[in-house]
Amino acid sequence: MTFLNPAILIGLLAASIPIILHFLNLRKLKKVEFSTLIFLKELQKTKIRKIKLKQWLLLLLRVLIIVLLVIAFSRPAVKTGISGSSAAKTTAVFIIDNTFSMSIVGNDGSYLNKTKKIASELLTNFLSGDEIAIVPLVTENNYTVKAKSDFNVVKKEIESIQISGVRKTLNNALINSGKVLYESKNFNKEVYLLTDLQSGSFFNRETELSNLSGLFQNTRFFIVDLQKKSAVNLGVDSIRLNTQIFEKNKSLNFQAAVKNYSNTNYNSTVVSLFINNKRSAQQSITLNSSESKHIFFETTLSDTGLVNASVELEDDDISYDNKRFTSFYVPDKIKLLLLYNSYDDVKFIRMVLNSQTMNSLQLTEANNSQLPSQPLQQYDAVVLIGPPNENGFDQLKNYCKGGGGVLFFPGSNSDLNLIRNFFRFMEIPLPENFVGKKNSEDSPVQFDKVDFNHPLFANLFEDKSKAKIESPDIYYYMKVNPGVGGKNIISMFDKSSLLSEYKSGSGKIMVFNTLPVLSWNNFPLKSFFPALLSKSILYLSSHFKEDGNSICGEELFINLPASRQIKVVYPNDMAEFINTDSLKNKIYFRFNNTTQTGTYRFYMGNRLIDFYSVNHDARESITDYYSISDLENFFEKISLDISIKTLDEDRNISEQIYNSRFGTELWKYFIIAALFFALIEMFVAKSSKKDMEQIKNH
Repeated sequence: MTFLNPAILIGLLAASIPIILHFLNLRKLKKVEFSTLIFLKELQKTKIRKIKLKQWLLLLLRVLIIVLLVIAFSRPAVKTGISGSSAAKTTAVFIIDNTFSMSIVGNDGSYLNKTKKIASELLTNFLSGDEIAIVPLVTENNYTVKAKSDFNVVKKEIESIQISGVRKTLNNALINSGKVLYESKNFNKEVYLLTDLQSGSFFNRETELSNLSGLFQNTRFFIVDLQKKSAVNLGVDSIRLNTQIFEKNKSLNFQAAVKNYSNTNYNSTVVSLFINNKRSAQQSITLNSSESKHIFFETTLSDTGLVNASVELEDDDISYDNKRFTSFYVPDKIKLLLLYNSYDDVKFIRMVLNSQTMNSLQLTEANNSQLPSQPLQQYDAVVLIGPPNENGFDQLKNYCKGGGGVLFFPGSNSDLNLIRNFFRFMEIPLPENFVGKKNSEDSPVQFDKVDFNHPLFANLFEDKSKAKIESPDIYYYMKVNPGVGGKNIISMFDKSSLLSEYKSGSGKIMVFNTLPVLSWNNFPLKSFFPALLSKSILYLSSHFKEDGNSICGEELFINLPASRQIKVVYPNDMAEFINTDSLKNKIYFRFNNTTQTGTYRFYMGNRLIDFYSVNHDARESITDYYSISDLENFFEKISLDISIKTLDEDRNISEQIYNSRFGTELWKYFIIAALFFALIEMFVAKSSKKDMEQIKNH
């Protein structure tokens, strides 16, 4: 038995009042005058015992009446197997699965529409004063889970639930539901699970599970058994851009993974590559049950600016996973900033940058000391000859962290300590020392190996197996070892690096160990020098997400420019302005409204400052399902010792709930019992008074 108002039970102390009064009356001596001792003999011993018995009975009845009244006001309730609705109020939670596995269409509509219809019908099983909370598996950022007693509002909540590309687990929904039930004062507590029980949907990792028994005390669980069909589903699990240097009218290479999630073979389907919503290539493939295949596409880049690419499948039972997106940025004119201290240091570099091979270049030159006044966010890449002054270190680091590319050469008058300080600040390996002698052709050194798999050398050779580059003679160079955090693109015979690459945030830093001037080497006289320099600049100015794409629901880290108002353009082309005044001294801000698949664009004014492609979670493509016993095993993991009642959608669900419910308040029965004992007390008290009067009269 449970008490709904347990604080009232302190009133049981009042039951001691009749007992105290009874013993106080025993201590009072009554003076009775007898005319003669003969009267004592006339008193029958049985009469005296009878009076005493009635007094003890009165005491018991009065204590019992007080106890019954106190218990009645504390609202006792008991669970029984009796059919019928409960007299106690109910708080119910409807957990509605709206992940995209629920978009499968059966004989009577999609799984989601079916569960929404069932949820609306369930409302008829509740009475005025009951409370209902709707907990979709996936909610909007501003959604608050709250129990409501207005069923019209609840019904509108149910109707507004839509399929989401975000993947969430049942464990998350149970935590939100448990909080509602834990705070509820109602005796009856119920949870209705409206889900397809998709395999893998209970939780992500066991480490995230916790004991939820305290949130679901005395709670009944119901699950609706959805009659699921054998779905046919293919999904695009990944898309990868293999090209990393983007040039207009040059080739682009993509790789995509497609999987058959069905238990049957799929004879033929068309897989298409779209570039800016235009079909660029397609292939026909056949997939056996549970088979996965990698598909390669090649096309020609014809657009500049932000380029959106997608791999798409033909329609099947789940359409949400038939498309996957990636994006990259190709500047129409590469905005390059060239920073140097000595004009002679950039003689050959300038010749390459002003040549016809770099006609898509917009060059700005400045002295290293002018770096603090340069708006770096406006440039696609920076060529740096020698380290800047220390007051420019932070500016360059923020530029790289935000996705910018820097190409570094040591300057003719560079101080090794200042270079080391700069490298240390940029978090790249420090140079050991300078090796050799300027203007000395006596003992030149040459490079050893070239990593021809690096994007710099893509499309330079028709046959990579015959690729070969003649090494320049190098007289003077800075000894750099990339270590585990860098890439050794061109290595020297002493295992140091002539050209190395390092990641910095979402940007890149490339380091040449020697300055392309004739006093240091004959590098500028070699035919591959212009190609290597121009490819390096193209590589640094090409912007794409190397680590793949983000998943719906994940947080994005967006580069934060000097302007504090950002315009976000969603995949559906809806726009929103975000004020970031509160993020002073930050180089990025967190954006978490990623419920749509597609490309998100972030602008400062009309200038694109960042972009992300957001895709579905491939785990939602699964068409295998858990059983009720699997659900019970999951409940054991979160310490819920609860029997789950399965509701068959082909039978009358209201009747099934009606026959399963229990929980009746007993206060009315305690009131009736108290009145009954009060009547007995009146009768016994009257009889006892009559006996006492008879004794006195004698």
